[in-house]
Amino acid sequence: MKKLNYLLFLTCLSIIACKTEPKAQLADTADKGNTELVAEDPSENKRLEINPISHATMVLQYGDAIIYVDPTGGADAFKEFSTPDIVLITDIHGDHMDIETLKDIDLSLTTIIGPKAVIDQLPKDLAKIMVTLNNGDSYEPKNVSIEAVPMYNLREEALKFHEKGRGNGYVLTIGGERIYISGDTEDIPEMRSLEAIDKAFVCMNLPYTMTVEKAADAVLAFEPKEVYPYHYRGTDGLSDTTKFKTLVNEGNADIEVIQLNWYQ
Repeated sequence: MKKLNYLLFLTCLSIIACKTEPKAQLADTADKGNTELVAEDPSENKRLEINPISHATMVLQYGDAIIYVDPTGGADAFKEFSTPDIVLITDIHGDHMDIETLKDIDLSLTTIIGPKAVIDQLPKDLAKIMVTLNNGDSYEPKNVSIEAVPMYNLREEALKFHEKGRGNGYVLTIGGERIYISGDTEDIPEMRSLEAIDKAFVCMNLPYTMTVEKAADAVLAFEPKEVYPYHYRGTDGLSDTTKFKTLVNEGNADIEVIQLNWYQ
């Protein structure tokens, strides 16, 4: 009888252990006859956070990684954000490269990335690391891939603003997504031939970049999943981003046009 009670006691302990043991996620291997245990990855809960600051300036956050794009507006514009891991600068104009703002931000642990025309104008001790990327170059710091792509004007009267080869657009790969940042450009062939873009930030302002119609036509050519109109203040005020959305969705209803508040 004592032996039977002991066996019952062991059985109960076994049942309790099975109920309280943490569960592992099962995933099929290439061999469909087998399965392997895959630990749940907390990074799957990460998402890209987009914080518009002003005009061409934004902060991108992915988990603990922070990227400032064309930081302007002084240190106060970034007081809600941590020290950047990366600063991306597209061009030498003041709405993209603001040396005083860069001096005001703590860049002691930061990598600044920009084209040669930008890096040549920055104080050499401004940041921990300074990387020159020109059109076609790429750089892969931790957890992100950065490709510099062309940005320039096409119209004869606008060639004085952005010559080919001076500034950069960027294609970032973060968390499996490809993010395009146009910089100051028109609907150049290099933009129209982009592939597999998940999020696109596209400029549209005269006389410096392109019309709403040209921007929409370019977007319809490379078909990003999402497009964010930005950099849309010109000499005559703000471009008609509502018209831009209409033109894009009339051409391709699958492209999501997302309007953020760039001009508070």
